[in-house]
Amino acid sequence: MERPGRYYGDDTDFVPPFEELIAEQHAVFRKHPETTFINAHLGWMGNDLARLGRLLDELPNVYTEIGAVLAELGRQPHFAREWLIRYQDRVLFGKDSWNPEEYHVYFRVLETSDDYFDYYRPRHGLWKIYGLDLPDEVLRKIYYENALRIIPGLDETRFE
Repeated sequence: MERPGRYYGDDTDFVPPFEELIAEQHAVFRKHPETTFINAHLGWMGNDLARLGRLLDELPNVYTEIGAVLAELGRQPHFAREWLIRYQDRVLFGKDSWNPEEYHVYFRVLETSDDYFDYYRPRHGLWKIYGLDLPDEVLRKIYYENALRIIPGLDETRFE
C-alpha cells in the first residue's frame, strides 16, 4: 500500500470494497442517462478493458480517459490497440498533473510500435510497456476531437 496511514474517516475498520464502489458509481451513470460522464482513469478497469467495453456499450452517456493508467494500456498492446480503435469515439486524453517531462511516454505508447521500454512512474507498474501504433484518425479523436464534441465551450482554435 502506497500510503498505509491514509485517513479513511472515523470508522477506520471500514474501507468499502472496490466492487461496491464501482457498482455505486455505475448506478449513478445509469440513473442519469442525459448526463455525460467522463469516467476517469479507464474507470479503474484498465486491467479489464473487456469489462469497460461492456459498460461503454451499455451506457452511451459514459466516456473514459487515459490519465494515470498508461501502463495498463502499454502492457497489453494488442488488445489495447484494438480496444482503443473500437472505442475511439469514447476515449479522451487525460493527465492528472502538468508534467511535460512525462508526455513523451504517452506519445511513445500511443503513436509508436516501440517494444519493451520503461514506464516513467515505477509505482504505477513494474513491467515494461509497448507502443500501440494507433492510426492518426484515432489519435486526433483521443487527443482533442472527442473533448471538443462533448465539452461545451472549448476553443477549437487551440487545436489547429
